[in-house]
Amino acid sequence: MPSTAPASFNLFDEPWIPVRWRIDVPVAGEQPAAVGLRELLLRAHEIEAITVVLPPALSALYRLLYAITARVTGLDEQGRGEWGDRRADVFDAGCFEVTDVEKYVGGNRHRFDLFDPRRPFLQDLRLTKQCDPNNTAGVDKLVTTRPSGNNHAWFEHVDAQAPVQPSAAEAVLHLLVWYYYGPSGRCSSRTVGTVKAADAKAGPLRSTLSYHPEGMSIFETLLAGLPEPASEVRRDRDLCAWEREPGDPTGPPPELTGPCSELTARSQHALLLIPDPSGRYVTDAFITWAWRDKVPRDGDAYLIWQVSKEGNSYPRPADSGRALWRDVDALLLSELPGDSRPQRPEVFRTAPEVSEWLRVRALGFEQDGQAKDTQFVDASTPPVLGLSERRSPDSAVLVSNLRAVGEMYGRRLELAAKKAWQQFTDAPKLKDCSWAVDAGARYWPAAEAEFWARFGRRDFDGAGTVFRRLAEEAFEAVTARAVVSLRGARACEAARIELYGGRRKGAAAAAGGSARRGASKAVAK
Repeated sequence: MPSTAPASFNLFDEPWIPVRWRIDVPVAGEQPAAVGLRELLLRAHEIEAITVVLPPALSALYRLLYAITARVTGLDEQGRGEWGDRRADVFDAGCFEVTDVEKYVGGNRHRFDLFDPRRPFLQDLRLTKQCDPNNTAGVDKLVTTRPSGNNHAWFEHVDAQAPVQPSAAEAVLHLLVWYYYGPSGRCSSRTVGTVKAADAKAGPLRSTLSYHPEGMSIFETLLAGLPEPASEVRRDRDLCAWEREPGDPTGPPPELTGPCSELTARSQHALLLIPDPSGRYVTDAFITWAWRDKVPRDGDAYLIWQVSKEGNSYPRPADSGRALWRDVDALLLSELPGDSRPQRPEVFRTAPEVSEWLRVRALGFEQDGQAKDTQFVDASTPPVLGLSERRSPDSAVLVSNLRAVGEMYGRRLELAAKKAWQQFTDAPKLKDCSWAVDAGARYWPAAEAEFWARFGRRDFDGAGTVFRRLAEEAFEAVTARAVVSLRGARACEAARIELYGGRRKGAAAAAGGSARRGASKAVAK
């Protein structure tokens, strides 16, 4: 007789999180390629890293794991004694307490079933009645690397007439991407009482870049990534998304009262996965709006916050063309100079207390506010947090100066290439051009290698000379074919001075000669 039991996929037990095991410590038992949440917590000290290949899914998963770790360790509120000292006690134990993990798993097992008939994990069962069952989103819409509708193929081609069903383990990762990075705009229609709407607001991490401390093991990584709760936070009010009852979608969004709610309860999208009878695959999905009002995203502890010209705070956007070394000083210093006044992610205020050997992982998704997805962003630094402002203020400033010099010559090179192109082609105005793109492609990788080499040696002297030489070499390479003509030589030599800061106001008459003489004066100074 076929089984009539409802489909089930419990995230505590099912192996859905791919991992890499440590090779520098003895590992007890088998080393499966993927684990469930329970095994991840119990063996966090034996696991080196989570190997989820979708950067936004890993960023989202980290946030869930931080909240769960805070609950398991009791670090979800200040409690008695110094919070940092209590976290140090957990770290000194070397692993999460088995009894604490089992207590959490036992008390929350049904809340982590992906297809629970009452409260499926991070989903809204009410969508079966509030959305049109004949107009579902489909699995191609759910899987964020697939094209759907009239959208272009991005990572993979699919046959819309014969969609491939994702496994439950794959589907939960894309559920997380929708939960945090979902687009604004058109979605499936949802009717709640007298309100019928078919548009959603952008997810809380849409188009952003998150910065996460990473240690030698997942145990270190999760402890370092815990945000310190304020003194007024209470765990019975600061609820994770899976701990609260479903609210009225037309009413106010959940109140964010501390780290656990801030980490897990900001989604603007409501989803419901439809499993096959075995619970191994997902055959369809509802995707629609979760709240009519916007959930605030201020205060996320893993974003670099900066200020717009209008005075509004916003997170630094993901940019697949920007190397991570250009943000390193924004992770080490609490504040940086500049009009945008970038603020260090709050988590890095306390993360270095766990270990001096923490790397930084940058995870994000370069997107626009609506449907356009450009590229994933995934980058990692060497151990850098030992040079944070709190531990080594002088070194942090020197690293900031090193980054600033490297970026300065990159900007000067771009301007010089654009001006050379403008004068060579008689373009009416300065604009992006192939010379500037080519020059940047030559300069930035070389500058990054120089930055990390000097960082590793703690060598901060004379960097300006080297970065300037790299800029000069890039400029000469991209203009080499033009300078063989008199017109090209004049254009390139006139623009070269931008590599050295350009002409000072009033210097044109005093220079009394060629652009090369002006450039020589600038270099001498």
